[in-house]
Parts: sequence; C-alpha cells; structure tokens
Amino acid sequence: MPSFAHMSDVHLGAFRHSTLKNLVLDSFRKAIDLCVERKVDFIVISGDLFDSNLPDLSVVKQAVAILRKAREKGINIYVIYGSHDFSPTQTSMIDIIEETGLIRKVTYGEMVGEKLRLRFVVDDKTGAKITGISRRKAGVERKFFEILDRESLEREGGFKIFAFHAAIDEYRPVSIAETESMPVSLLPKNFNYYAGGHIHEKLVASMPGYEHVVFPGTLFGANYTDLEKSAKGERRGFYVVNFSDRVESVEFVEVKACDFEIVEYDAGDRTAQEVQDELMGIAKDIDVEGKLVLFKVWGELSSGRTADVNFARIREIIEGKGALHVMMNYHGLTSKEYTRIRVAGETREEIERKLFKESIGSVNVSIPKLKGDAGVALSLNLLRVLKQGKKDSETKADYEKRILRDAVETLGIKEVPK
Repeated sequence: MPSFAHMSDVHLGAFRHSTLKNLVLDSFRKAIDLCVERKVDFIVISGDLFDSNLPDLSVVKQAVAILRKAREKGINIYVIYGSHDFSPTQTSMIDIIEETGLIRKVTYGEMVGEKLRLRFVVDDKTGAKITGISRRKAGVERKFFEILDRESLEREGGFKIFAFHAAIDEYRPVSIAETESMPVSLLPKNFNYYAGGHIHEKLVASMPGYEHVVFPGTLFGANYTDLEKSAKGERRGFYVVNFSDRVESVEFVEVKACDFEIVEYDAGDRTAQEVQDELMGIAKDIDVEGKLVLFKVWGELSSGRTADVNFARIREIIEGKGALHVMMNYHGLTSKEYTRIRVAGETREEIERKLFKESIGSVNVSIPKLKGDAGVALSLNLLRVLKQGKKDSETKADYEKRILRDAVETLGIKEVPK
C-alpha cells in the first residue's frame, strides 16, 4: 500500500545557539531517517522548512545532505512556503534548493479571468495529486483563497492532497492570532487529505466536506514556548499516511531529539535574596545530565531588584552538571520598584505582542493593515526581520541590504526608498 509522510514547521536555523541549532537539525535528520526506514513513497512539508527565506549557509549545507538522503532512496519531497521561508521575489532558499531537484514546490497556478486556477503536481510513483497555497506575510495569502477556482479542484478525480500554512478558525489555538487563521470553508472541498502547517501542536480534524485536516506541529520547536510544551509532554514528530483511493490510516510518528528538565518557580512575595538562595539550592539538586534545561521564574519580588538574582551563576552551576543547554526565562519576574513600567507576560514573544497591541491602540492611523490585530501581526513580522543577525558569510554592507530588502517586503512597499 502506498504511503506518504507529512511534516511541517521544521524551522531549520531558528536558534542561534549551536546546541539548539543542532537539535533542530537532528530532529529533521531523524524524521527523514524514519521516512526512509518506513519506505514512504513521498514527503509533504507544509511550510517553514527554514526559519528564514535565506538561512545561514552552514544550516543549508546540512539540510541539503539530509534531503539528498531521502531522494537517493527514491522518496520525492513536495513543499510549500511557510510564513518564515516565504519570499515574494523567489529568492528564498526553497527556490534555490528546488533548482537542484531535491524538492518540488506544489503551488503553481495561473489567473483564469478573475479566478486563481491551481495546477496539480502528480507523484510519479503513486499517482497522488498534490497542490496548495503558500503562506504570505501578515496573512496576505487569504486573498488567494478567496479568488480560488474551487470548482476545478473539486472536480478533479484521483487521490488528492491540499497543502496550506495557516490555522483554521474552527480549531484555532488561543496562541494564534485571528489574522493568522481562516475559516475551513476557504479550502476546496472533497480532497482526501489537507496537509496543514503553522500550528506548532499536532491536530487531526474532520468536518463535512473536509476529511483529514491534519497539522503535525513542529518537529522540535522554534522558541521557548515550543520547548516548554515539549518538556511538559507535548509529543513532537510527523504523520505517516497509508492510502489507496482514500486515506486508510493516519499514524503519528514521534521524533525525540533530547530529554528535558523544566524548573518553574514562583518568586512572588519573596525577597531577591530568598529567591537567589532557593534557586541556587534547586540548581544544585536537580538531575540534568544530558538534558535540555528550561528554567522559568516569575512573580513580583517583595523587596530587592530583579538584577539582584544572579541568574548567570545559576546557569553556570547547571551547565557544570552536564546539561546540554540551559534556557533561562525570567521575563515574568518583576519588583515593586518597577511595577509601574511592568508589562505582564511569561515569554518575550508574549510581551512583544502585548506591547504592540497596547501601542497600536493608542495611535490614530487610517491604513487598515496598521490597525488592530493586522497591525500587531505586521509589527511582529517586521521585528522578526530586524532581529536577524549578520551571517558568517556576509559583509556588513550585504547584511544591511538584506535587512532593508526583507523589511521592505514585509511592509509591502513596492520600491526601496532612495
């Protein structure tokens, strides 16, 4: 019986620290090895294979080697852009790798009148027909769904897969903004399988006209929140689907890159010195050998400053006990002295989103994409671009040009300012 693997949100290059960067690559390598072991006929990657459209070349080199292993075993790999690896100018690493024949995009189509007519890519081994729509910045892809020629897609016979990278309103997690979601009715009906991406948690759903709407979640993670969920039991991996003229089975295949140790500590109503002493004791007692350690501290100190807690020393103790890596999260720790300028939030991403939401609400603007949730999403996308570091292979001038170009693309400006 033919089969395919469905994975998404790999986010190669998401972390700067070498240990985390390698763990993301290890997860992808293990996933591909499992695909080879299970002899799947093809793989669908529904967006965000990379964390940026032009990732660090050291990451690309290893990714290419992993992809080549699958192709040498006769496994075809079909992809769409996600919100991170999308490029409107086709300068994404996805396009470059496609030129080598290792992967193939499935998002080609043309305008017929006022409708977007997508073309199917037919897998040469199984006859499965695959198509889809890539993610754009700030949810712009929604307009492509709205003008989609659904009739031609629904009329097509055979086993059909539709790939997309967006949350579904009917199953939208609270962590996903409304601007990053859409109603399931925008998808064409009567496909055998809907290969979703963007949600970093696994989900399998079925609705009338939409059987097997599947999100595999992230393979490893792209931020602290993802890793925290993994440490608390969220399984990471991908799906293997057996099919004939219909889906016969959908099996989740777990990919485990490392073990976790998570420490959560409420510092509320304690002095800075008390917190320091207790955290030092915890650091000395926990078993962290070979584990990725997440250390999360929150609450308002009764006295003292947050700077009085020596997190660097706590990290040093844990690393000295053989931890793979230590991630310290104390964004939610505050002191009474700074209550008035506090922004509530447990992670950097949450704080950034709340800051933008509060700021946008106080500014009078007439441009729709700068208002409300759309403005918040655009601001977060722009901030992500501006946070990108200089790559080893770049000159300062090339780095500045890349950041300017990506910022212009994110803002939707047609011409770069002189």
